[in-house]
Amino acid sequence: MTTDTPARLLQLLSLLQTPREWPGAELSERLGVSRRTVRRDVDRLRELGYPVQATMGADGGYRLVAGKAMPPLVLDDEEAVAIAVGLRAGAGHAVAGVDEASVRALAKLEQVLPSRLRHRVSTLQAATTPLTSGDGASIAPETLTVMASTVAGHERLRFAYRAGDGTESRRLIEPYRLVSTGRRWYLVAYDLDRGDWRTFRVDRVTKPFATGTRFAPRPLPTGGAVEYLRRSIQGQQETYEFTVAFAAAADVVASRLPEWLGAPEPDGDGIGCVLRGSTGEAVEWLAVRLVMAGCEFVVRGPDELVACVRDLGGRFSRAAGG
Repeated sequence: MTTDTPARLLQLLSLLQTPREWPGAELSERLGVSRRTVRRDVDRLRELGYPVQATMGADGGYRLVAGKAMPPLVLDDEEAVAIAVGLRAGAGHAVAGVDEASVRALAKLEQVLPSRLRHRVSTLQAATTPLTSGDGASIAPETLTVMASTVAGHERLRFAYRAGDGTESRRLIEPYRLVSTGRRWYLVAYDLDRGDWRTFRVDRVTKPFATGTRFAPRPLPTGGAVEYLRRSIQGQQETYEFTVAFAAAADVVASRLPEWLGAPEPDGDGIGCVLRGSTGEAVEWLAVRLVMAGCEFVVRGPDELVACVRDLGGRFSRAAGG
């Protein structure tokens, strides 16, 4: 019999998270308590936000159903390892739409993983190779999780950094935000040694170390982390301007493209929109990214992007037998 109420509640929650209906008699037997105690424990779970549905009758039982909010989950060892490995695989590459959420979730999970499970996750990932990967640089998930933790906790961070020209340096920074462009991860931070804001390509970072020293976040220059990153990238490399008209509403296009490409604006007819921006990325990559928006579009410039889209269109048509 489980006399420890918190432990019994966790055991009951673990059982209910199995996708089936549990008869009250079976729960009573599993937990070693009376049916009345089971009913009280179910009420406690409901008070904590777990949507437990009950069916009436002699053979009535309990089932955990979908609710309006996401309550905490109870995971066994195998489930925790499986989720951590999956999140690491998703976080190692900049995959638009799930990248930042993967990193946040991975940081939370690894913070509470017992050492034995953390070792199993690392061993499993080291022994496997993904069949496919993103087209950006691969990054160690540990690097991202350390950075995500310091961003969330307002904690100063040290790391070794290799600049584009190969120069090596050690940095002490106050991390502000991790930003994914869809191909690469960047860290927007205040560089304490240089007394100014900086952006760092995460794939050039090694040996990140959380110092444990807390800081009060400084106000970022106008525009937010994404706008600051865009300006920083434009200042570091040759860029080109582009204009693309979409046959879809601005909010639809914005939800399907990386934020750093810019904000689409309605074209006036209430149906389409126009995206104007600048980037230093290869025109081939931008062309493919525009196609991934999933709606009709027309490239108005530059000529290099127009030619690239025309060439890709011909390749796709020939590949489909057209």
